[in-house]
Amino acid sequence: MTDTAAPHRQDGPDWWRQAAVYQIYPRSFADSDGDGLGDIPGITSRLPYLAELGVDAVWLSPFYPSALADGGYDVADYRDVDPRLGTLDDFDAMVAEAHRFGIKVIIDIVPNHTSEDHEWFQQALRAAPGSPERARYVFREGKGENGELPPADWESAFGGPAWSRLPDGWWYLHLFAPEQPDLNWDNPEVRADFRKTLRFWSDRGVDGYRIDVANALMKDLADPLRDMGPISYDEQMADMEDGSHPFWDRDEVHEIYREWREVFNEYDPPRVGVAEAWVKNHRLVLYARPEGLGQAFNFEYLKTGWDAQELRSVIDVSLRTAQEAGASATWVLSNHDVVRHASRYALPEGADSDEWLLSGGTKPQADVERGLRRARAATMLELALPGSAYMYQGEELGLPEVAELKVEDLQDPVWERSSHTRKGRDGCRVPLPWTRTGPSFGFGGENPWLPQPADFGELSAEAQEGREGSTLELYREALRLRHKLVGTDESLAWCSDEASERDGLLHFVRPDGWHCLTNFSTETKPLPEGEVLLSSSPLTGEGLPGETTVWLRDGAGQG
Repeated sequence: MTDTAAPHRQDGPDWWRQAAVYQIYPRSFADSDGDGLGDIPGITSRLPYLAELGVDAVWLSPFYPSALADGGYDVADYRDVDPRLGTLDDFDAMVAEAHRFGIKVIIDIVPNHTSEDHEWFQQALRAAPGSPERARYVFREGKGENGELPPADWESAFGGPAWSRLPDGWWYLHLFAPEQPDLNWDNPEVRADFRKTLRFWSDRGVDGYRIDVANALMKDLADPLRDMGPISYDEQMADMEDGSHPFWDRDEVHEIYREWREVFNEYDPPRVGVAEAWVKNHRLVLYARPEGLGQAFNFEYLKTGWDAQELRSVIDVSLRTAQEAGASATWVLSNHDVVRHASRYALPEGADSDEWLLSGGTKPQADVERGLRRARAATMLELALPGSAYMYQGEELGLPEVAELKVEDLQDPVWERSSHTRKGRDGCRVPLPWTRTGPSFGFGGENPWLPQPADFGELSAEAQEGREGSTLELYREALRLRHKLVGTDESLAWCSDEASERDGLLHFVRPDGWHCLTNFSTETKPLPEGEVLLSSSPLTGEGLPGETTVWLRDGAGQG
C-alpha cells in the first residue's frame, strides 16, 4: 500500500479543477468498533486503500449527530461528530492522515433544513408564535375555518405535504421529511450561524464543501403563500426556469453563496464548494461562478442513457456551461441518491428503476454482465473528460444496486412517505465488502445496519486485489494513467462525426494526444492506430469490442 503523499496530486488553489473525488457514505464505508455503523476511525483505517486507488480527494456525506430520519441529512448539530461515528479528535486525526497521503477532504453541508432535534427547533417548539425562536424556521397559520388545512399546497420531495401541524395549530415547512424542518434563510441569524460553521470546519483543515440541495434555501414567503396547483414537479420546473418558483432555484439564493465565497477566500488555498442543484444547465452556471460556490454537479450526464449522440450533446453543453461559469465541469455516474450505474446499465432501455426495485430486482430481469461491462466503459469515458470526476464508494468494485432488500430492512423515509410506491435509496447504501469471508465481509461487526447480499464476498476488495482484469484494478490503472495524462488544459477535440456517433462510436482527443474511444454498439469497430494504454474490456486484436472504452496514445487516427 502507498504510505506517502502521492507526488502527482495537485496542490494550490486549482487542485479541484480536474480532481478525482471519492464519495464516502460514512455509515456504510468501514466500521471500526463492530456496532454495525461505519465510523470516522473506520475511514481513517482505509485511507491507505484510497491512496492506492489514486483519488485526489474524499467527500464525506454527513457524519454529524443525527436521528437518521434521512440517513444523516437530518443534522442535530453542525459542529460536532455523531458519537456513534466518533469524536472531533477522531475527525481531526482522519483529516491529518488524509493530508499525509495527499488526499483533500470535502464535507457535506446541509443548509436547507435541520433535524427536529436541533436545539433551535426544540426552542421553537417551546416558544410562542411570532417569537425570535420560531423566526429561524418557516411557521405559518393554516387555511380553513380552523386552520386545519396547510398554509399552501407545497409538496415534499419525499412525497406527501410539505407542512406538518403542531399541537398549537401552527404549521411548519419541511420540503423533505417532517423530521427535517426548513430554515428561514431570510433570517440574518441563520446566515451568520452557517458562516460560523464553515469557519469551524475550515479551521480544522477541511478543504471544501458539498452543498446539499443548494437550490432550495430561499423561498418566496410573502403572504399569502402561492399555491402550485395540480401540475407535477417536472412541469413546475419547466414553467419556472427563470428563478420564479416559490421554493426551488430562486435567484436570491446566490446572495448567500456570495457571502460563503468571502468565507472560503479567507483561507489559503481558498476552500472550494460544489453545489448539488437539480437545475437546467443555464441555471447551473449561476451556482458554479467563482464569486459563488465555484463548481456544481452535472446531473444531466448521470441521467443520460447509453447513447453516443445523447452523451456527446450533454458533454458539449456541460463543458460550455462550465466555461461560461469560469469553473471546471463535473462528471458523476453514481452517488448515495441514485441506483448504482452498474445496475442502471443492466436494465432494458426505458425500464423504470423504481418498479425494478419494488420487484426485488426481478422485473425486468437485469443483465448483470452487460451492466458491469457498460459501467466500466462509462467510467473510463468519464475519467477521460476534462473536469472533476466524482466517484461513489464501491463503484470501483463494480457493486450493483442491492434491489432485494426486504421492506422490513428499509431505512429510507422515501418508502413510507411515498405510500410504498418507491422503495428508496437504501440499495446503494449497503455497507461495503472488504473481505471474501466474515460476518460482514470485513465491514466490521456481525450485523451491519443494512444487510449485505450473500455473494458480496466475491466482489470484495480482497477478492479483486491484484486480479488482472478486475474492476478494482481497472480503476487503479485508470486513475494512475489519468494523473500522468491530465495537464492544465481543460479542452478536448472531437474526432467522431454525426454518422459514426449514430453508429455508436464516440471519439475525442485530449491535449498531448490522449485519445478516448467508446463503442456504444454491440458490434466490433475498427480500432485506430496508436499505443493502447487501457481498455475497459479485453481487446481481441479484431478491433474495439462492443460496449467498451479504450485509451490510446498519440498516433491514433482522426476518424
